[in-house]
Amino acid sequence: MSEHRGKCFCGAVEFAVSGEPVAMGYCHCESCRHWSAGPVNAFTLWSPDSLKILKGAEHIGTFHKTANSMRKWCTKCGGHIFTDHPSMKLVDVYAAVLPTLAFKPGIHVSYGEKVVSIKDGLPKMKDFPKEMGGSGVTLPE
Repeated sequence: MSEHRGKCFCGAVEFAVSGEPVAMGYCHCESCRHWSAGPVNAFTLWSPDSLKILKGAEHIGTFHKTANSMRKWCTKCGGHIFTDHPSMKLVDVYAAVLPTLAFKPGIHVSYGEKVVSIKDGLPKMKDFPKEMGGSGVTLPE
């Protein structure tokens, strides 16, 4: 079983994910763009049981704009680390904080909200796949 370790910007919070991610891709929704301060967010989705906090649990802050996403960050440095998605029973550990994970995106979600076009041949979902509660509509590249 593979394990990948990550940490916040200052290193006060350290964590590990084990096994394989359920999915990897890019999110273009307004919430992810604003939270990540970028035009797109690279995600890796895991079963919540796969994530273990190794150090600094007392420094993890939580913010949730909606019940769909409980965003986590380090209260010492402000570094973003992961987002709990309770309705999907998944946790999104940002690809950028998992340096040993070979990021292999398979999909773009919320492409209907994009601010930058990406032509990479991957499926572009208007919102989310049906199995994740979305419309399942695919948009042209």
